[in-house]
Amino acid sequence: MLRTLLLALLLLTPVLPGAAEAAMIPERQKLFTAGRYAELEALMDKEIGDDPKPKSAKLLFRCAAYSKLKRYNKLFPCLAKLEDNIREGDIAMNDMAEMERDSPFLAGLARMGAGISGQGDALSGTVVPFAHLMRSEAYNELRDYPKASAAARAATDAIPTGWSIERSVRIMALTSRGLAEGFGGNLEEAVKIAEELTAIDTSYPHSLLAADKWHGVARIYVSVGDFVKANEALRQDTSSLIGALAVGLADSIAGMDVGDSMFSYVELPKEFLLYKTQLEIGQVKEAKEGFDKLLKDKRTRSNGEIYWLLLFDRGRIAAGEGEMAAAVKLWREAVEIIEQQRSSINTEANKIGFAGDKQAVYRHLIGGLYATSQFAEAFDYLERSKSRALVDMLASKKDFAVATGDAEKIRELLAQAEQTEIAGLAQGAERRSRTLSVAAPAEALREQAPELATLVSVSAIPLTEIQAKLRPDETLVEYFYDTQWLYAFVLNRESLSVMRTEAGELEGEVRAWRTALEDPEGRTQLPHAQSLYQKLVAPILAKLDRPRLTFVAHGVLHYVPLAALHSGNEYLIDKYTVRLLPSASVMKYLRAGEANYPAGALTLGNPDLGDPRLDLEFAQEEAIAIARMVPQSRAFLRKEANEATLRKYGQGFRYLHFATHGEFKADNPLNSALYLSKDEQGDGLLTVSKLYSMRFDTDLVTLSACETGLGKIANGDDVVGLTRGFLYAGAATIIASLWKVDDQATSDLMRAFYLNLSQTGKLDALRQAQLELKSKRPQPFFWAPFQLLGNPDGGQYVALKPPEPAPATAAPAAPPTPAAKSKPEASRKAKGR
Repeated sequence: MLRTLLLALLLLTPVLPGAAEAAMIPERQKLFTAGRYAELEALMDKEIGDDPKPKSAKLLFRCAAYSKLKRYNKLFPCLAKLEDNIREGDIAMNDMAEMERDSPFLAGLARMGAGISGQGDALSGTVVPFAHLMRSEAYNELRDYPKASAAARAATDAIPTGWSIERSVRIMALTSRGLAEGFGGNLEEAVKIAEELTAIDTSYPHSLLAADKWHGVARIYVSVGDFVKANEALRQDTSSLIGALAVGLADSIAGMDVGDSMFSYVELPKEFLLYKTQLEIGQVKEAKEGFDKLLKDKRTRSNGEIYWLLLFDRGRIAAGEGEMAAAVKLWREAVEIIEQQRSSINTEANKIGFAGDKQAVYRHLIGGLYATSQFAEAFDYLERSKSRALVDMLASKKDFAVATGDAEKIRELLAQAEQTEIAGLAQGAERRSRTLSVAAPAEALREQAPELATLVSVSAIPLTEIQAKLRPDETLVEYFYDTQWLYAFVLNRESLSVMRTEAGELEGEVRAWRTALEDPEGRTQLPHAQSLYQKLVAPILAKLDRPRLTFVAHGVLHYVPLAALHSGNEYLIDKYTVRLLPSASVMKYLRAGEANYPAGALTLGNPDLGDPRLDLEFAQEEAIAIARMVPQSRAFLRKEANEATLRKYGQGFRYLHFATHGEFKADNPLNSALYLSKDEQGDGLLTVSKLYSMRFDTDLVTLSACETGLGKIANGDDVVGLTRGFLYAGAATIIASLWKVDDQATSDLMRAFYLNLSQTGKLDALRQAQLELKSKRPQPFFWAPFQLLGNPDGGQYVALKPPEPAPATAAPAAPPTPAAKSKPEASRKAKGR
């Protein structure tokens, strides 16, 4: 911004001794132009001090420092103050009175240039477009693309006609809007913007803007995946000798000492983007030479976001040349950088046109380790990839429940970790020492609250520790796949083996089976069940020599009811007991089936959702019947089945049973929810986000509702659904469903399950109930959706009564409101609130 002004003035002004003129330019402008943003932040804090109403001309530079340093927690409040000033009429970008007092030389140059161009009235400039631009760039990095696009449009609309830097600001605004549309998937609109940007005339006397224009065009084309056009645009960026000299003169007059940070955060992204486009269009030799040049430059390491992308792509080249050991080494280093941060913010996305895929690095590394027969290490990185996906999904979550230890101290460590993370995003000279400052509070948090630490930093437990937690009669199977291969890691207490087969059309096969499964008649599901059995189970069948199977799914396999896979002779459930885990490492934190749990079951059934069409007659009867069976239980129905009841009584019972609607939201999985009745303090939505802030410490949570097991398939893995949330909230075991559940069948299964639970452990009780229902209703639609996650053992109690249905008036709990009747085949999925 300021460099543009200085360059324009240079065309009209003789070159004077640099040191003298540098002294006449305000320090804030010199620091900004030099890219020394941390120093600029400190200077603006000093200049503004406690002034509650600083002028926009100063606020602009403070906000700009926050923007460049990626201090989002400070940027948005700063922009809010700047926008308050704008609404009150303070829009001047240049404080001419201050400039004349402190820098008469610069003021004189400005007045002379404005007089020659006939723009004397616009000498003060305007901060308005820049306020919108800073918002747009921040929203792009925070992945809020609609807001980024809207802010960029507002910046364009705010450009004064005939403004001396109108063309420069228009280029910046179009670039940011094009990136927002490309990142957001609006590819046609992004291409139109790139074409509009291309059409801006940057011939003399605007030739100094050509580099910014063509780099913007290239980034937009990268955002839509068109690397050919991106590379063509970058090759258009040929600075003239006059342009290079002019930039040098401007730097000299400003008294610049740009140092390493200008290279790391301005020049490096441009160079990396050129080599990246060369790689993607097949110019591998040129890309390799460019990447190697950057890797040899020690300054490259100070920009971690670019550095791990560089290591990843250089590893891809090495793998393509048959140097897999070298590729693995590069990918290991890339993962080490990735795992230093909790944040999923893409601080370089605006500069290079794409957000790096962290899960892609793990996928390549796992494949490389398999190819080099390093199976144990491959398993370790598979577990770490799951942890990374969970950390990314919960990156915006702040108010986690603290289960053990000094809660106040742990929350203080969480706050410190967040602040050092914010500092770690800063782009300036101080960034070199950020790794240690980020690591310190994270390590302390792991010591004080190890389970909570897994939600904010990447972790995995050693293979030997996982094996030690398996039962002697248990086999763990952890799946992983990429575009080419399907892997199955098979563990028992004594050994680890790995199978790899071609993935083929795995995702299509799973989706086809799921569609067929949701037909109650089951007319087409069996061939799919048999085909997937051959792909998932048959290759490892010889290793499945123990009666208990624990599966850890990956990607689309989270949708698979594994117990319903069919060998051609029988379903998997006929031969094995089957449980699931979100990751193998979670076994370290699973609660055992201790004998000191509270007694009884808290059942919440058929909440009043304000629409008779959503009433569930059998869910109400189910809640009452279970409360009758289990000693010291209470059932809360209709309006009393609300969040206030759960919070008041949730920790006083051994079992929590929800007989209600539930729904998974693929676009925002932290808002996936069980639906309860509204109360004075709650909206009736028991969301995933809320669960991570709650504690129940129960032996068993049963989600007798549809789609509650269908958590989000994150970037490549971990399910962040209601099941994972309840595990963190302290549940030892969760039983949940995969699809819309038949109301009558669910009620029958749940009653049988609780009756069996009076005689055997949780996993065996569920299997027996499923086999019993399967004998009456053989199609998997009815018995297969329910799955057990967590601890498979314990849970027994002494039953009071058999599971006969009971009228609503028989509830031994809070008096229920009469339920409206629903159809016997009602599905437990809320259609709306």
